[in-house]
Amino acid sequence: MTYLLLSILFSTSLFVIFKYFEVYKVNTLQAIVVNYIVAFVLGMFSANTFGKLATIPLQPWVYGAMFLGFLFIVIFFVMARTAQENGVSVASVAGKMSVVIPIIFGIVLYHESITPLKAFGIGIALIAVYLSSVKEEKEKANGGLLFPILLFLGSGIIDTTLKYVETNFVQVTDVAFFSGSLFGFAAIFGILILVGTQLVSRKKLSFKSVLGGIALGIPNYYSIVFLIKALQTKGVESSTLFTINNVGVVVVSTIVGLFLFKEEFSIKNKIGIALAIFGIILVTIA
Repeated sequence: MTYLLLSILFSTSLFVIFKYFEVYKVNTLQAIVVNYIVAFVLGMFSANTFGKLATIPLQPWVYGAMFLGFLFIVIFFVMARTAQENGVSVASVAGKMSVVIPIIFGIVLYHESITPLKAFGIGIALIAVYLSSVKEEKEKANGGLLFPILLFLGSGIIDTTLKYVETNFVQVTDVAFFSGSLFGFAAIFGILILVGTQLVSRKKLSFKSVLGGIALGIPNYYSIVFLIKALQTKGVESSTLFTINNVGVVVVSTIVGLFLFKEEFSIKNKIGIALAIFGIILVTIA
């Protein structure tokens, strides 16, 4: 469970860093691309595998890493459009509720256990994610359902693919190499998109974006590494792990927002946090 707790903490730190991006007016797209480059370099350095870069196309997980890298970039833009078109709360709920997809795949594809207590705990956790994420917005969301649905499906596909590739192709000793490689593919796709947008907007790469990308890239890399290591822990089913991980991030992020950024929370949010803790306890016991 140590790896799972570390993954939750590093994932939560990403929300804190994004919050400071807003405060210091950091160009999010530029910082995101720099973040992937930093995560790639960190992964290769951690695994001491710069000399093995030429072997990436020969690795059994190369197509999985390429697909995940592409999804990282695409879902980021879908998340941004969802927030713009439908509102921040809709984007948050759609992204976090996607945990149901890897849970279902874990039960169906890997024949993971599903007891009444576990099913009840997962149900409570999903309700908790919604209640703790939804915010009272002043303006009505005018967007349609296309982007929220794409965000829901895309986020779920990322978690499910990560589990599938890790289970079938990634050796325990290759976690850092694999993680760095998928961030490398994300960086390549991101650079292509950034170059295209730069040609249109003519905005130069700012020093703040580089610093922000470095600050984001380090915890982003370790959040993935520790999640993969947690998935490789024997005796822990992915349906249980993804539930605890996703709900744990919601709980810790909410607590950080409350104390660090003095965010206001409704009665729904408070009930959601209480249910989240209850749901985690039920799933863990089950």
